[in-house]
Amino acid sequence: MLAALRRGGREPPTGGSRLASSSEVLASIENIIQDIITSLARNEAPAFTIDNRSSWENIKFEDSVGLQMVSHCTTRKIKSDSPKSAQKFSLILKILSMIYKLVQSNTYATKRDIYYTDSQLFGNQTVVDNIINDISCMLKVSRRSLHILSTSKGLIAGNLRYIEEDGTKVNCTCGATAVAVPSNIQGIRITDAKFVLIVEKDATFQRLLDDNFCNKLSPCIMITGKGVPDLNTRLLVKKLWDTFHVPVFTLVDADPHGIEIMCIYKYGSM
Repeated sequence: MLAALRRGGREPPTGGSRLASSSEVLASIENIIQDIITSLARNEAPAFTIDNRSSWENIKFEDSVGLQMVSHCTTRKIKSDSPKSAQKFSLILKILSMIYKLVQSNTYATKRDIYYTDSQLFGNQTVVDNIINDISCMLKVSRRSLHILSTSKGLIAGNLRYIEEDGTKVNCTCGATAVAVPSNIQGIRITDAKFVLIVEKDATFQRLLDDNFCNKLSPCIMITGKGVPDLNTRLLVKKLWDTFHVPVFTLVDADPHGIEIMCIYKYGSM
């Protein structure tokens, strides 16, 4: 981090899929549906080809970006005529249709919203989460480009103000309570914080709040992802780095799990 600061802060701590335009996402989904129609016209069973996200052989590390998929990774087939994968094929197709409508109408939904459209069909939230990640990899775009958000579990406190998509102005000035990490962090505009402190555990974060940490070391920003951070919390940290080049420090347990959490903030996760 210090080396990056000396270079002028040009290297962000985490990487991610690119933010594609709505027209690109719609065109990609239309191409997939066209391939299915073509297969059916040939009396062939349609199949989805999806990058294998479960293998570290398909992951590479770049110092300036972090973890990302290799360009020519191994893939797996989700076949419509296989008893093992036919149900998943139909669920991918259903969620693709929902994504298409979201992008077309320029509206957003959470992963939880999608699950509750037909909870009996999906079975559990994990099924939906995995399919959305597979679709993101298949289309090579970020989850936000699919107009799908997740509910943040992270908290912020300290010298930070931002504007939400609906125009609401939020001030995170440290008090007895913290502010929830927003699902869209594009509106961050104002901070003169000299550093960001990421706290692994919510209990430790709350203790620091009670001890008036932010005011004692003002100006600063304190963030917790309550353990393994969700994507929104990681994007917030990345946004602060990219926009303000604020030094980032972490307070984690001195064990492999704590170091793993620190690395997820800095380099991303599988």
